[in-house]
Amino acid sequence: MTELSVIVPILNEAENLPALFAMLARQEQVAFELILADGGSTDGTAVLAEELAAASPFAIRIVRSEKGRGRQLNAGARAARAGTFLFLHADSAFPDALALRRGLDTLAAALARRGDGRAAGRFAMRFDVPPDHYGFGYYYYECKARLGRPEGIHGDQGFLLPLTFFGSLGGFDETLELLEDNRFAEMVRREGEWLLLPAEIVTSARRFEAEGLYERQLLNALIMNFAAIGWDDFFRAASGIYRQQDLTGRLRLLPFFRAIRDLLRLCPVRRRFELWYRTGCYVRPNAWQLAFFLDVHRNFRRGLPAGGGRTPWLDWFDRWYPPLTDHPPGRLAAAGLVWLWFHLTLLGLRLRDKEVQVGQFPLN
Repeated sequence: MTELSVIVPILNEAENLPALFAMLARQEQVAFELILADGGSTDGTAVLAEELAAASPFAIRIVRSEKGRGRQLNAGARAARAGTFLFLHADSAFPDALALRRGLDTLAAALARRGDGRAAGRFAMRFDVPPDHYGFGYYYYECKARLGRPEGIHGDQGFLLPLTFFGSLGGFDETLELLEDNRFAEMVRREGEWLLLPAEIVTSARRFEAEGLYERQLLNALIMNFAAIGWDDFFRAASGIYRQQDLTGRLRLLPFFRAIRDLLRLCPVRRRFELWYRTGCYVRPNAWQLAFFLDVHRNFRRGLPAGGGRTPWLDWFDRWYPPLTDHPPGRLAAAGLVWLWFHLTLLGLRLRDKEVQVGQFPLN
């Protein structure tokens, strides 16, 4: 009997499919099916998938869907036959041959403890990056992913959960071109419980390597903020926020910062103040990452594995920071600091790259 449906959205992933099939074939003590939800690949992905399926020891189905990760994930879920789903990225891998078995057993124990079927698991993330490229930045995000704090759980950790829980949440938001995994993760947090499963998932750092780790994560932070405060003007105006993987290249931040500045200038003064204040409301509770940065930096210098070591700065922050800042003056102060950071960063980018033009980031 099939106990797990592994659902993978694909779009021009021919390069990664052989490794994905080989990795899944090494999984032991679990009966699973693989569902590939293709969003309109043009690189021969679907043909290659059919060829690989013919020689695979597990059941495989390929479903077609409109482009969009949320739509593809939901299409894969509708085709699934098992009572438990694992939503997985095509460039992710499990080094441990018992990763799926251990994940399922841990989830089953949590579901039995809760009794309401409302638990989901994600794996401890590690980046697949050349040793000479691995540094503190990658280490920090590996540690952060293990915490499971609000907005810190992403699809590249793999989402393992029961069909019933998935259905009660309504699936992934298909109206979003991005952030569908973050929105879903936060629904799980509100309605149930997240578990850190006892196995590592290795995820490709190809986007970070192509675009730049700092550049991509900074742009991601802007995207998360604007989505949280509901500033849709940014998303309507922006191009190139999240390019298709096979079209990625070095990410240039200056056009995005200039576009944000220009969009704000078009807003009435009252609206501008509102946007900055709401940004302060979003950023203030996320400032824990500054304290966590200090802890992770110390643990990195000591050579501890990701997720290891103590977090005294974060513990201090959690105890003292919220009561000192969770009020209108504290939110206003956070807004002012973000305003200052934004303009200093814009100035620094202009000094570093005076010839970048806004033309590649059109405004409507």
